[in-house]
Amino acid sequence: MGRIPAGTGDNGDEGDSKARRGREETQEERADRQWTELLQELRVAQTGVQILFGFLLAVVFQPRFADLSSADRTIYVITVMLGSATAAALIAPVSHHRLLTGRRMKPQTVTWASRLTKLGLGLLFCTMCSTLLLIMRVALHNVLALWLVGAMALWFLACWFIFPLWAIARGGNPKSGGGAGSPDDSGSGPTG
Repeated sequence: MGRIPAGTGDNGDEGDSKARRGREETQEERADRQWTELLQELRVAQTGVQILFGFLLAVVFQPRFADLSSADRTIYVITVMLGSATAAALIAPVSHHRLLTGRRMKPQTVTWASRLTKLGLGLLFCTMCSTLLLIMRVALHNVLALWLVGAMALWFLACWFIFPLWAIARGGNPKSGGGAGSPDDSGSGPTG
């Protein structure tokens, strides 16, 4: 298989000027690079999830846990389940890679790992909001807790989703030649 510009499809029917703009790599090289980048991203997310999940598991063994209201206990159980689901989704790409290694399925592995990572980030958002809700309810005992959690939820949404989507919108579509940035990471490849 020959080298293909990262910003084009396998058909190579785009003009030569566009073909020269992107990184030239084979589908396998691209999958290897995207896998390495995904692993770096997962290391950051997994560390945060592990710390948060450890905190959540320790809460139930604290003396004050018995004093929690029924609503707060329900929030706690939901939060622990969300934390478990988050950990599963963010660790799943490693399992996929290990089970599929040597089967010449790297591009498909990267695609599924990317989808699981996005799912994991969505679950992490829910876990963080649920954790904040539990902590704020215990700390404040009033409606201010909901307002603070709502404000932080908006901030998480902005940082994790809105700002990246805004950057995509402002950057234009690299495939059509409008905008700066890395054309090979525009979401048109296996991770998109």
